[in-house]
Amino acid sequence: MPTEPSPIVLLVAVVSVIVAGAAIAVQAPINAVLNRTLADPILTACISFFVGFVALALIWVVSLTFREQAFALPSLSAVPIWAWIGGFLGTTYVLAALWSVPRVGVVTVVASVVLGQLLAATVMDAIGAFGLEAKPISWTRVASVLMVMGGLVLSRL
Repeated sequence: MPTEPSPIVLLVAVVSVIVAGAAIAVQAPINAVLNRTLADPILTACISFFVGFVALALIWVVSLTFREQAFALPSLSAVPIWAWIGGFLGTTYVLAALWSVPRVGVVTVVASVVLGQLLAATVMDAIGAFGLEAKPISWTRVASVLMVMGGLVLSRL
């Protein structure tokens, strides 16, 4: 059974994900502007992912230096076939946000994304998906989902 993270690790993890969440909120309207300029959501998504790919590739190469590792690609044949769909799942978010932001606004899109994430996370935690430790559905988890759902409804009033 995994141990609970130290308070500092918990704080750093939560703050880093909050910053990443803010980045997602900012990404949606930026991509919407790019899409307005290009008038092609698929091309817009391609550019968004290409820029992300270049950034991640550079970060990876720099991180190899700090970790004192040689530049080598690991064996990709051991990766389960279903594990390759992560990029596709990210694509669904980018395309949905591109289409939705100009129609319903950033707050409603982000609230919808968070609700979808919480619903999926609740199920994944409950069943121990992808080898994670199962965590039961509690009244506090249900309440958190309902609160976000309420926020989504309020965002449209």
